Amino acid sequence: MVTVVIPAGIVAIAGADVGWGLDGAPAALPVVAGALLVAAGVALWYVTVRLFAGEGEGTLAPWDPTRKLVVRGPYRHVRNPMITGVLLVLLGETALLGSLGVLVWAGIFFAINAVWFRLVEEAGLVRRFGAEYEQYRRNVPRWVPRRTPWRPES
Repeated sequence: MVTVVIPAGIVAIAGADVGWGLDGAPAALPVVAGALLVAAGVALWYVTVRLFAGEGEGTLAPWDPTRKLVVRGPYRHVRNPMITGVLLVLLGETALLGSLGVLVWAGIFFAINAVWFRLVEEAGLVRRFGAEYEQYRRNVPRWVPRRTPWRPES
């Protein structure tokens, strides 16, 4: 829905400007940059889903949440890498399609998640994982990645 259906609807209504109005070879730059961002976002999303299934013993679905707190891979740098992956896809689609409407949608998606994570998601993680999540939350930023990976105490 977030990365395919809604952006497709936006482009169907507002149109696209592949190449951002540039002529010749420079028109390929936003297309290539967009494709690279989409690929990076899909790869990051895939890694996080695999970590949820393997390390966390659960899924994205609310009826089958992770049983263990995942603090490996990209989760050692930022608390919400899955959302980062989705945002990379949306930003890539913005560049690839030349769509300011998709960029606005990316901003709305981020704003919704910023509120949701602060008010709902994190409270649920505190209830499920207690002190382990509190320590993680104190050491790993919500949105801006750490330069060095966090290593939980054994």
